[in-house]
Amino acid sequence: MNVVLVGYRGTGKSAVANRIARRLNLRKISLDDAVVRTAGKSIPEIVDAEGWTAFRDLEESVVQRFTGQDGLVIDCGGGVIERDANLARLKQAGPVIWLTASVPTIARRIGGDTQRPSLTGSHSFVDEIADVLQRRHPRYQSVSDFEVCTDDVTVAQVADAVVAWLVEAGHVQAS
Repeated sequence: MNVVLVGYRGTGKSAVANRIARRLNLRKISLDDAVVRTAGKSIPEIVDAEGWTAFRDLEESVVQRFTGQDGLVIDCGGGVIERDANLARLKQAGPVIWLTASVPTIARRIGGDTQRPSLTGSHSFVDEIADVLQRRHPRYQSVSDFEVCTDDVTVAQVADAVVAWLVEAGHVQAS
């Protein structure tokens, strides 16, 4: 069994994935880190040199590689849901947890991160977050089995909620 975490950048996927992996004795995989290792470049370097399509192509190949494995907590990049093939693979890989947060929370969390290139190139920072969230919302909703809002809660509280749901839904045994 795998556990898949999706959500917009800055919703806490990486931190929550680390904690869930430790709690369930699973291996955590960051799809963004795997793309960077595969390309030998940072995400901004990939996007600047080759564009978002090339990045999404790399991401799709990484999704295919890891969703065929077992025993993972898969920390997905925020835009992984942009491709239908990824949605299908993630859904088959295991329960999909959607981490959400409000626009102000996301803006506060990712405001100083230079490793996250603009997704639109034409909006203000906050407008971009709101626009992309609105566009992606139906795709996150369609793939997810469980949703957790990460506003005003700790990483531990989010991980506890996810693990409790996994137990309740019969995906893992209570420990």
